[in-house]
Amino acid sequence: MSDPLKTESRRAAWLRNYYLVRAAFSFAWVAASFTIARHSPALAAALLIVYPAWDALANLLDVRMTGGVKANATQLINIWISALVTLAVAGAFVFELQIVLAIFGVWAIVAGLLQLATAVRRRKDNGGQWVMMLSGAQSALAGGFFVAQQGGSAPVLQTIGGYAAVGAVYFLISGLIVLFRESRRGARGLASGKG
Repeated sequence: MSDPLKTESRRAAWLRNYYLVRAAFSFAWVAASFTIARHSPALAAALLIVYPAWDALANLLDVRMTGGVKANATQLINIWISALVTLAVAGAFVFELQIVLAIFGVWAIVAGLLQLATAVRRRKDNGGQWVMMLSGAQSALAGGFFVAQQGGSAPVLQTIGGYAAVGAVYFLISGLIVLFRESRRGARGLASGKG
């Protein structure tokens, strides 16, 4: 029979790494969107396609590491939606760039609500979930803003870049909270002679 503390430790280590990797990816994506992609329509298009594709992949990895499909229904839905958004964004370039903002807007609303639901489900067993709840709610609000902005003159990549930057901060804070909780748990274990 496995030790529950070890299982909890493994889950915490996974979430810490997951949140920090997602933060690093998002910060790198934002940096590229505000620098080299500003002068390269092809790179801007690639970044806009990669963003939801990465979200689908990240959620898939998280589902596999945290109990599978049955335990993670909200993330399974998010995987499919992010994959469909990837295809929709790729197809939208045939029509008009501003349509991408509307697609991202609808996706941000749905994905934000799914992230909020996932964080609510995880809050008892994992640290940093209040930040993920805030992130999900903020994503849904930002999505409404994107839909409202669609058809205007807002720079699509930089508008989405601002949204991604806020998401990166949320992932970073969540990862640091899990890291801090792990350190405290380890220190308590050493103090009680269980380390």
